[in-house]
Amino acid sequence: MRVALTGTPGTGKTTAADLLETDLEVVHLNDLIREAGLHEGEDPERGSLVADLDAVRERLADREDVLVESHLAHHLDADRVVVLRCHPADLERRLRERGESDAKATENAESEALDVILSEAVREHGRERVHEVDTTDRDPAAAARDVEAVVVGDAAPGVGTVDFTDYLQP
Repeated sequence: MRVALTGTPGTGKTTAADLLETDLEVVHLNDLIREAGLHEGEDPERGSLVADLDAVRERLADREDVLVESHLAHHLDADRVVVLRCHPADLERRLRERGESDAKATENAESEALDVILSEAVREHGRERVHEVDTTDRDPAAAARDVEAVVVGDAAPGVGTVDFTDYLQP
């Protein structure tokens, strides 16, 4: 079983992954990319590493029973994909509270409102493998339980249940 836990930065992926009760190996992909040098350098505009997804795929190719957590996880092979969602206004606040720039917080909030990661996940894996979980105003443990339900097969796939387009309205 290979599970991708993905979503816009700030939606709660790392927190949910750390709270999971699962037998799957949990891989925090951003840490792996940084520690193993699986990148092509730094994006100077964003101040972040540019992942070498081919190198990441190769590194993870022989791992079974794994949950990969990252805003990039949906770009990897997976049996199930969980996309964490959060209202863009809350997401923007969370990102600013953790020290992200106003520009980065706004960019990520707009990306969330436009369903960017959800759309990519559906395009790469199909609707039948993608699960959407809204973390807005939810306890992290509750979100982790929703992820666990997906992992064990107790949750039906579902996309299009979350709509944040109101954030884009003037």
